[in-house]
Amino acid sequence: MQHRLQGYAILQGRGLEIGALHQPALVPETCEILYCDAISKEEAIQYFPEVDSSLFVNVDYICDLDKDGLSRFDNNQFDFVILNHVIEHVANPVKVIQGLFRVVKMGGLVVISAPDKRYTCDVKRKNTSFEHLWNEYKLDITEVTDEHYLDFLKGVHPEILTNSSDGELSHHIEHVRRRREHAHVWDSSTFKSFLDECIARFSISAERMYESRAEDNLTEYFSVWKTS
Repeated sequence: MQHRLQGYAILQGRGLEIGALHQPALVPETCEILYCDAISKEEAIQYFPEVDSSLFVNVDYICDLDKDGLSRFDNNQFDFVILNHVIEHVANPVKVIQGLFRVVKMGGLVVISAPDKRYTCDVKRKNTSFEHLWNEYKLDITEVTDEHYLDFLKGVHPEILTNSSDGELSHHIEHVRRRREHAHVWDSSTFKSFLDECIARFSISAERMYESRAEDNLTEYFSVWKTS
């Protein structure tokens, strides 16, 4: 995506990308980057047979954001961290934001993006409220509930809810869970507000260095933040 390149251009040093799968960020050649994911490269090849297996990155760290967050990484460990189109899948987005800013050094960069629902299959779903997300954080939620996936099915595949028995519906929910479909939903405006509110509540000192909204890129809200 062309709009991302302007944000990546300011990255330097040693960084971490979470959930890159087969679409790693095109960071400058001078950067050293490590990869973290909930599944290994071999598992990704198995789960996504439609994707050219040579495109998947080699995963350096296995890390389930729902269960462990970024607890395996030290404070101030990286010069930058990248999280593209991952946060909508996790059980506790607020906790993830807190972790991203914890693991970057002072003056480090956090790159984060989320799909804008208006340009995805989520177009008919309601935006997730900050109150909902903050409550998940306070309860230390570590697993996406069935209610989230039912909301996904209702908004994206309503025919399944209409035509399925209870047993069949449980099967569909489990299928959606395995695929880690979108648990939370934003448009560009609400995701920007979500980030601003997280940063304010955790008293994180950070400046937005770059942003691109779906109104311009027709895909996502993408931003780069510098800690200070």
